Amino acid sequence: MNKIFIVIPVYNEAENIKECLTRIENEVKIPHTIGIVYDKEEDATLPVVKQMLETDNAPPVVLIKNKYGRGALNAVKTGLEISPEKYTVVTMADLSDQPSTINDMYEKAEKENACIVCASRYMAGGSQKGGPFIKSLMSRSAGITLRLFARVPTCDSTNSFKLYRTSFLQKQKIESTGGFELGLELVAKAHVQKEKIVEVPTAWTDRSGGKSNFKTAAWTPKYLRWYLYAFKKFLLL
Repeated sequence: MNKIFIVIPVYNEAENIKECLTRIENEVKIPHTIGIVYDKEEDATLPVVKQMLETDNAPPVVLIKNKYGRGALNAVKTGLEISPEKYTVVTMADLSDQPSTINDMYEKAEKENACIVCASRYMAGGSQKGGPFIKSLMSRSAGITLRLFARVPTCDSTNSFKLYRTSFLQKQKIESTGGFELGLELVAKAHVQKEKIVEVPTAWTDRSGGKSNFKTAAWTPKYLRWYLYAFKKFLLL
C-alpha cells in the first residue's frame, strides 16, 4: 500500500516534467503515487507524461483534470481533495524542490505525529538559490515574523512544498482564491486549531526551464490575509 500521494500542478511543463518524475522515482524511497493535475487537454506537459507511461519502467502517475478552473491554486486544491493516501505532498514540476526531502518529511511526520511538515528553506540546514529578490525577501520576512510573533513553529510558512496528514485536509474548507497562498492558509489554520506543525530543511533552486507563473503584486494581499489569520490563536487563548 502506498503511503504518500504527491500532487504536482502543471502548466506547460514539457521542459521539466520528465526530469522531475525521474528524480522523484530515484530519490523518494517511501511508497507513493504521483498525481499530475492539469488545466486543459492541450497542455504541453501531457504528451511527455503519456510517453513515459508507455514504457516498461513507467512512474506511478495518474493524470487528473483540474475541476475548479484554471490556475495553480485550483490544481492543487483538486489534488488535495482526491488524495487516497495517509499523507499528501505538494511539490512543483519546475525542479526547484528537492525530492529527497520527501523522505525526511515522511519520517518526521511519523515520528512526531505531525499534521503538517514544512520543507524549510530558512531553518538551519536549508538554503535558497536564485529567484526574484523581492519575492525571497517577503517570503523570508513572513516566515521569520510568524515564528517570532505568532509562534508558528516553522521558519518557512509560505513554501508550497509541504506534507499534510490527509485526515487533516479532509476537515478543512479551502478558502484561498489566488495563487499559492493555499500552503500558508493551511499552516495558519493548523496553528489556530493547535495541530502539530514541524519542519525539515530543504534546498530550493530557482527553475532553469520554462516560465514562472508567480504574480507577486497580485497575490501579496491574499498572502497577507492568512498571515494575519495566524495571529488569531492568541485571541482564542
